[in-house]
Amino acid sequence: MQRTLVGCSHGKDNFSLERALYSQGLVRVAGSDEAGRGPLAGPVVAAAVILPTDCTHSIFLDSKILRHARRVELEKLLCGMGARIGIGIVSERHIDRINILQASLLAMKLAVENMSGPPPDFILVDGKFTIPVAIAQEALIKGESKSASIAAASIVAKVTRDRLMDSIHTQYPVYNFIKNKGYPTRQHRLAIEIHGPCPVHRMTFRGVREYVE
Repeated sequence: MQRTLVGCSHGKDNFSLERALYSQGLVRVAGSDEAGRGPLAGPVVAAAVILPTDCTHSIFLDSKILRHARRVELEKLLCGMGARIGIGIVSERHIDRINILQASLLAMKLAVENMSGPPPDFILVDGKFTIPVAIAQEALIKGESKSASIAAASIVAKVTRDRLMDSIHTQYPVYNFIKNKGYPTRQHRLAIEIHGPCPVHRMTFRGVREYVE
């Protein structure tokens, strides 16, 4: 289900989309985003967030432009302010089975379904595609810069995935996941070339599949 937002500004007020939806009588507007589409290893993680209407929305920015410490700080703030949060995780094996696009959409679906309390009545989704759930929604390209709710979701997804990769690093330290988080850095590619892929690598991805026996 899609709903076109009419008369909404995509300017500096990054809560204008949500405010317009609330003015139409909606009561639970969520933003959803994922982290981990590009890595060669590890899961894809998504989050869905409903921000309190009375918080300082402008502090929530695209996770990619924030330092790690600031992302962690904002994630803690979200938990403390009573934002409703759901997280969805799709493993690297599932990614290999259904492809990264479908895995990303599945992770966002799981994030929405994992939210406590009543489900959202509208979802703002980062990207070109909507989530396979029967909830009104709109996909927004570069949504993290247009919606504080999407930006908040991007922060939660990124912090959650980074923690997972830090944990995975203890099992497979040779790949230095604690630093590269599974992304295809030069050092990571070299480690795959020397040691071959490990169980958390995405075996269908270029840069890994060449070394799968």
